[in-house]
Amino acid sequence: MEIYHETHGSDEGRPLVLIHGALSGIGTSFGTILPLLAKSRRVIAVELQAHGHTPDADRPLTVEHFAADVVELLDRLGVERADVYGWSMGAAVALRLGTDHAERVGRLVLASVSFEDAGLHPGLLDGIQDLQPEHLHGSEFHEEYLRTAPDPADWANLVTKMKVLDANLPRWTPEQIRALAAPTMIVLADSDIVQPEHAVLMFRLLGGAVPGDLTGLPACRLAILPGTTHTTIPQRAEWLAPMIDEFLSDG
Repeated sequence: MEIYHETHGSDEGRPLVLIHGALSGIGTSFGTILPLLAKSRRVIAVELQAHGHTPDADRPLTVEHFAADVVELLDRLGVERADVYGWSMGAAVALRLGTDHAERVGRLVLASVSFEDAGLHPGLLDGIQDLQPEHLHGSEFHEEYLRTAPDPADWANLVTKMKVLDANLPRWTPEQIRALAAPTMIVLADSDIVQPEHAVLMFRLLGGAVPGDLTGLPACRLAILPGTTHTTIPQRAEWLAPMIDEFLSDG
């Protein structure tokens, strides 16, 4: 399968891979922040199976398949190791890269990720199976899909496949999070679909939440964006870009 990707910026240093959210694409997930991040590094923005310009395939949508596809793309591009920034579903893909393909990952930026079901607000996914494709008509995600998809009529199939993924969310154990080798920055909106307590738990598992003046700063970081929701994280580019730049430049 040909995974659509765009390359921006300089070829110097370790590349940064951008992985979008569910039903989204490069534009709706990273349209504002991409040019800011590309000022100082090579940025590779991908569109996963059945999303954006990338066609569907005869297989279900899973985080494991997505992660394997990103590794295959890196192989084709001759990239041995890359930093990864993922938002929402893309953050889960980035986390799977970090745990299952650790040798391919430098640093991780995970925006709105939960490593277990309990990390989401209770009842958040109740009724998700009743979602119909037409409920999203007119949304920025649907409009982007109509502009970019090889077959815009496949929107209904994408929504159906995504409901299967939502019913089988990826999970990690605390031990897997604790063993994550890549320095990781966790990003959360203060009104996100992930509970702030869960982000702090993950931060602690990674070695964070310590008195840094006494122990030194940990390799991981936590950023909680005020006045922000899950779907407005992509609109906080002016806040996020300098934080991500500094974090990635540390290693």
